[in-house]
Amino acid sequence: MTLLTRREFGEALGGAAALAAPLRQTTSGAKPGSLTDVPGIKVGHFTDTRRPTGCTAILFDSASAAGVDYNGSAPGESQVVLLQPVSPVERIHGLFLTGGGVLALPAAGGVLQFFEERKIGFDWGNPGLRIPIVVSAVIDDLSVGDPRIRPDAEAAYKACTAATAGSFAEGNVGAGAGATVGKMHRSRGLGGMKGGLGTASLTLGDVVIGALAVVNAAGDVLEWRSGRIVAGARRADGAFADSGEVMRSIVLKTAGAPALDDPALRSTTLAVVATNVELSKTALTKMAMMANCGASRAIRPYHTTGDGDQLFAVSTAKLQRPDLQLTVLGSLAADVVAEAIVRGVRAATSVAGWPAASK
Repeated sequence: MTLLTRREFGEALGGAAALAAPLRQTTSGAKPGSLTDVPGIKVGHFTDTRRPTGCTAILFDSASAAGVDYNGSAPGESQVVLLQPVSPVERIHGLFLTGGGVLALPAAGGVLQFFEERKIGFDWGNPGLRIPIVVSAVIDDLSVGDPRIRPDAEAAYKACTAATAGSFAEGNVGAGAGATVGKMHRSRGLGGMKGGLGTASLTLGDVVIGALAVVNAAGDVLEWRSGRIVAGARRADGAFADSGEVMRSIVLKTAGAPALDDPALRSTTLAVVATNVELSKTALTKMAMMANCGASRAIRPYHTTGDGDQLFAVSTAKLQRPDLQLTVLGSLAADVVAEAIVRGVRAATSVAGWPAASK
């Protein structure tokens, strides 16, 4: 065994602290970072406070490679199929995330209009015509307030005009404005809580990984390092019910007891993870799969039979690092996604019937 002097021991601890510092900054809340720390990405929100609901536009400075992992059983989406490795479409121009459920999918037309006016898109071979590729995904927030109030094309256009490469708001904003969590046991008298939109990033040298999450989960949200519940199903006294423990009791339920609340299309967590490292569409598909493991650390249960969970992975290709194995990037991406999910519920504020973790 090698013996260290006191000075050598101190230097070793200092080195370890330096390596851990970027991640600690991400998890402490002091310097959380955001998806826009990845060069080449802008994010903009439109929030309708009447309900609330809203939408979020994620715009790329240049067409970017993207992959997806959507293991949820009931995703609400448009053009996500183009992200499968078998599709010949290699790059996209933006992502559009919105509340309002499938009824709000037509709102993506506002993003298309924004791009068309700026002549952004692929050359279609017709004079003056360019076609932008915008992948869209929705959450169902129609049980919060008046469901007739939904994002439309004008709202999406405004989200695009608000897009910034700098910091942006979290919590009850954009696509996360009407998000809720912990709602799969409401028929059993266990209330849910307010979800929201969160973001985080990790910078290690010249490599940047950022994430954004719209947290609208059926299950509980956990502090992913400790396993402590941050938001979820609650008893009448305000204590957490622990959805996992409630599941155990369901197995032993007597005839006539309320069923689990897990209808199709009602609960969805949408996440986007991005890096400046150049990656192919196929590699990004694997990165999305690995990053989705981070979501499973922060949400329990996750990927239920009724949810529409989708995780997108994007490369802005600003940095060439062929020495970096995909396993490294995917593992780190999972941590950043988990942190963005936790931040989404911690940044949320209460609305009628849905208390927030922030009180």
